[in-house]
Amino acid sequence: MRVLRYPCLMLEHRPRRRQPHASFRPSHARAVEDLRFIRETMERSSSFTAVPGWGQVAMGATALGAAWIARLQVHPAAWLQVWLGEAVVAGAIVLSAIWSKAQKTGLPLTSGPGRKFALNFLPPVVAGALLTVVLFHAGLVHTLPGIWLLLYGTGVVAAGAFSVTSVPVMGSCFMLMGAAALFSPAAWGNAYMAAGFGGLHIVFGTWIARRHGG
Repeated sequence: MRVLRYPCLMLEHRPRRRQPHASFRPSHARAVEDLRFIRETMERSSSFTAVPGWGQVAMGATALGAAWIARLQVHPAAWLQVWLGEAVVAGAIVLSAIWSKAQKTGLPLTSGPGRKFALNFLPPVVAGALLTVVLFHAGLVHTLPGIWLLLYGTGVVAAGAFSVTSVPVMGSCFMLMGAAALFSPAAWGNAYMAAGFGGLHIVFGTWIARRHGG
């Protein structure tokens, strides 16, 4: 009888299954935390959250002051100068507030949602500036409050698609107020400016500041 010299070679090789170590088994709490982190990261990457709430409140306060000064003006050119000056002041306020909030939260301004926000907001604003020149020379200064509110609201709605939900809602309110101003008596124009650029900025700015970190 022939004896096999290496009987161990006839044994079937069955790889041993490695049992998962207990440390590799994520707990339910860890899984929920990971999902929350992923969701927050995706939200930050897809939305521009550096819209400054308190900056808007400051803009609203200066707009109310401008409305009071503009109401005292008799000549349309003087009225226009007041509001153009307010536009410069408000622009400086919002740019510095956006920069400050972006630095505090670590959000980029020149790429991703920040760039999309600016590119969607600027065209209606530029259109409003061009129409201001045309309507002033045409003697239609009384139409400017409605035009400004409508186009500003359009820009906010378009840019708000890349921001928090309250931003496009605010823009819609501006658009409605602008439409109402266009079909209202000319004497109401300054009141619409105060209610829009003053009141809406303060109301929505306070909401954004409290819900979205300043």
